[in-house]
Amino acid sequence: MLDADLAAAFARVALANVQREYPRRVDQLLTAADTAWRPRHLHPAFFGSYDWHSAVHMHWLLARLLNLHPTLESEVGAVLEAHLAPERLAKELAFFGTPGGALFERPYGWAWLLELYAEVLRLNRRGWHEALAPLAEELARRFSSYIKTLPYPVRAGTHSNSAFACVLALDYAVIAHDSELKAQIQAAARRWFLADHDYPVAYEPSGDDFLSPALVEAVLMKQVLEDPGWLKAFLPAWGRLAEPPKVIDHADAKQSHLDGLCLSRAWCFERLGHRELVRLHLQAGLPHVIGGDYAGEHWLATFAALALSAGALKSP
Repeated sequence: MLDADLAAAFARVALANVQREYPRRVDQLLTAADTAWRPRHLHPAFFGSYDWHSAVHMHWLLARLLNLHPTLESEVGAVLEAHLAPERLAKELAFFGTPGGALFERPYGWAWLLELYAEVLRLNRRGWHEALAPLAEELARRFSSYIKTLPYPVRAGTHSNSAFACVLALDYAVIAHDSELKAQIQAAARRWFLADHDYPVAYEPSGDDFLSPALVEAVLMKQVLEDPGWLKAFLPAWGRLAEPPKVIDHADAKQSHLDGLCLSRAWCFERLGHRELVRLHLQAGLPHVIGGDYAGEHWLATFAALALSAGALKSP
C-alpha cells in the first residue's frame, strides 16, 4: 500500500523534480536557427524533471498523492496551483501549434498528459481541470487521429509502446466521457492485438525496457475484451516475465530503465490479479526509487505509485 510515510517521501521527490530546471534533455524539432528551445520559456508548466514527459507524470504523481493523502495539501497544493495556472498551460498548448510541436512527445507524453487530466478530475479541483482541459482535449484529438491511422502497433518496451499509451488514454476517455477516443482505442486494440497468441516470453526483457510489451498488451486487452480466453492463448505461461530483471548499473540512464521495468511489471501484475508477482517485482524495484542517481530518481516514483495505488482509483 502507498501509506502516508511513503507518500510523503514520494511527494518530496516529485516536488524537487518538477521545480528542477536542469539537467534537461531537449527532444524537439528545430526548424530554423532562431527557433526557441529553452524549456522554461516553452514549457512553463512542465520545465522540470529532466524531460517534458517526466515532468508531466511527476505532476500526475503529485495529484495522485494528494488524491490518496489530502494531508499533503500544504506541501503539494501550492506547487500544483502555480504550475497548472491557466497562463502557463496556455503556453504549453501554444507550443503544440508550432512546427516543432507536431510530433512532440507522441504518444507517451500525450498519454501521460491525459492521465494527469484524469487524476485532476478525480481530485475535483475545478480550477486545475479547467486550465488543463484545452491541452488535454487537443492531445486527445491528436491521439485519436494517430491510432486511427496507425496500421501496426509499436511493441517496444520504451516510450513509443502503443499499448501502454492506450491504457493511460483509455483511463482519460472513461473519466472524461470522451466516447470518440474510447471507441478508437477499442478498435485499434482489436485490430492490432486480437489475433496475437503464444507470445515469446523468452525474448523479454531488452536491455533498456521499462515496460513489458507483453504485459501492457495484456492489461489493455483485458480492459477491451474482458475475455480470459484471449489472455490464456496470448500468454500460456509467464516464463521469464515472472523473474525480476537483473540490473548491474543503476546510475546508467538506460539500464536504470530495468528498475522501472520491475515497477511497471508490478503494476501490470496487479491489474491482471497476480499478487505474488506484484510483491516480487516491488521488492526488486522499490529500493531504487528514492535516494539513487538522478537517472532513475527523476521518474521511478511515478511507476512505483502506479503499482502501489492501482486499486485505489476514485471516480470524479
